[in-house]
Amino acid sequence: GSVPQASAAEHGGQPAPERVLFPPTFSVSEIKNKQRRHFMFLRWKQQQRKEKLAAKKQRRKEREALGDKAPPKPIPKTIENQRVYDETTVDPNDEEVAFDEATDEFAPYFNRQTVPKILITTSDRPRGRTVRFCEQLSTVIPNSHVYYRRGLALKRIIPQCIARDFTDLIVINEDRKIPNGLVLSHLPEGPTAHFRMSSVRLRKEIKRKGKEPTEHVPEVILNNFTTRLGHSIGRMFASLFPHDPQFIGRQVATFHNQRDYIFFRFHRYIFKSEKKVGIQELGPRFTLKLRSLQKGTFDSKFGEYEWIHKRREMDTSRRKFHL
Repeated sequence: GSVPQASAAEHGGQPAPERVLFPPTFSVSEIKNKQRRHFMFLRWKQQQRKEKLAAKKQRRKEREALGDKAPPKPIPKTIENQRVYDETTVDPNDEEVAFDEATDEFAPYFNRQTVPKILITTSDRPRGRTVRFCEQLSTVIPNSHVYYRRGLALKRIIPQCIARDFTDLIVINEDRKIPNGLVLSHLPEGPTAHFRMSSVRLRKEIKRKGKEPTEHVPEVILNNFTTRLGHSIGRMFASLFPHDPQFIGRQVATFHNQRDYIFFRFHRYIFKSEKKVGIQELGPRFTLKLRSLQKGTFDSKFGEYEWIHKRREMDTSRRKFHL
């Protein structure tokens, strides 16, 4: 359509900025020519953006005019705060939860009877990227040892781990040379969690990364593990790290759960002054999605599952989360 333009005289000799007037029932998809359609779509988006900004400015002006009498800002709706209530959400003061925690498989770790000792291994004959990822993971988790697996079944590895006092076994699986799965098994009695792994970034692929991590024991931060299942997974991650973080190392490992995706980041604090603190990412980073939680150690045939992610049954609402 033609673009109406105000006369130059109205704008003090300046040609007026073009303003697109779309008919009310206009739909960009009706335009047959692909390039024209794309161009008009971009224009339409631009106009939407302008209108949104103008409305925002108007609202801000109104708020400033009202001063202290302005109504409180509305809280934006997000998928997280519209979350469907989960009846297994943990209340920190719940006696039943306290009893479970005192008697579960991780209790010896939390009671300081065991010291974490981790074996990190891979799927059979790993390729370069997975090997490097395992090596970097072992610099994040203190007291962890990398073992390259050559055709040895997990069923045979687990008894050897238990005999050598390992408390946890991490298996990194790969597909087409890319790490794509993580099995975490707590020894000697389990449980075993199986995660899908994505967005793996090694140290050299992270922009503005810090120097190599030091040997200090990092702090561990667990965010948003609110349900009973999430609680178990959080305890599982916590028990990989020794109890007393050495704050002098200023290193922190974060497991952040958001919409059932667990984001792992490894940072170092940089104190710029007494008030200001910056953080520097050390890497590696990756994202996990829980596939299943199994009682006992790894047993793909006869294992008893506490929880399995069944997409068709469980993912009925975008606002329903399990962790």
